[in-house]
Amino acid sequence: MNTDENHPSSSDPSLKRTSSALQLGPRKKATLSNPLILHGRHFGRTVFALCNYPALLTAGILRLEELQNSPIEDYPADVRREHRVFLNLIDSYPGLLDRLTTGEEEDIIHIGEMLGKGASGARGDDTKTLKSAVLEWLVPRGQVVIPPLSRNIKSDRGFNHEVTGALLCPAGLDWSDAATKLSLKSGETAVRGDQWPMFLYAGYEYDPEDPWKGLLRGEILIFGFKHVFTSPSSVDREPKATRSGNAYLHGMKSVTKGSLAYIATQVRFALSSSSVFSRTDTVTDSENFYHSILDLLEDPDESEEVVDLMTWWTRRIFPNSSSSQRDVSKHSALSKIREKRAALQRANANTT
Repeated sequence: MNTDENHPSSSDPSLKRTSSALQLGPRKKATLSNPLILHGRHFGRTVFALCNYPALLTAGILRLEELQNSPIEDYPADVRREHRVFLNLIDSYPGLLDRLTTGEEEDIIHIGEMLGKGASGARGDDTKTLKSAVLEWLVPRGQVVIPPLSRNIKSDRGFNHEVTGALLCPAGLDWSDAATKLSLKSGETAVRGDQWPMFLYAGYEYDPEDPWKGLLRGEILIFGFKHVFTSPSSVDREPKATRSGNAYLHGMKSVTKGSLAYIATQVRFALSSSSVFSRTDTVTDSENFYHSILDLLEDPDESEEVVDLMTWWTRRIFPNSSSSQRDVSKHSALSKIREKRAALQRANANTT
């Protein structure tokens, strides 16, 4: 049975992250016959995509014991993120922690492999379908891409094409400048993962004086998100999670930071000329790109902008899913209750 509408069943430390569980393990073909595999598909798309799951689980169990004597704040930032991912994983799958703590080492490895199969399978499926789907979103409907792009061969994409090159051009560089264009096309100007492309911005416009303006609100991102999560057929329709879409199947009612970083990474790769998604690909530098987006979204100092961004996305993709995301009508009973509660809280604060 098809459980996924999109996919039928079947050295410079600044350039490379240190080894951890939050890096890709070996690629393995996925099947959909195991609930752990199904969970891995959704977890990879929505929480953390580039995981070595056996290592994540093994390290997470050991760390739970260590944390009895030392707080998580004493660990490096990358370890803290890894542990957050581990906690999210065990919280999202009932009974998983018991299975991990009571099982043998080979049981933990097996569970990790099943989750990893799901995550890598979903990533591969999405990479495959977005490869052709993204071509429909490059220009307004009714217009054609000139020169035309192949659906099956990517060598003419990236900086080798005027349209994809403009979308992938790093914010702050001028694609219309002939010298810049030539340097990007030839590879003389190497683009690292943390040099974000123009397609991430609304209207594909970047304001160096206000780099948050329009960031991660580009139209092509919205199309990519709908394609993967609410169904390919929903891209041109009103936001609605179809009954066979991935969001509906997994009870997803809000856009997560991980899902936004995931779609940005997938769309970026689809626009590129690279044919195989790989963390060792220094041309696309996809893993660094993915981490850099998550770094921003998880930065406490950027919380105000991030909350606004995630609310905007959830309203755009799941407009009817959560009452907490909707404005309360003025003069309604609910608004009066909240006003009264706020007044009581202010009064109590003043007395103390």
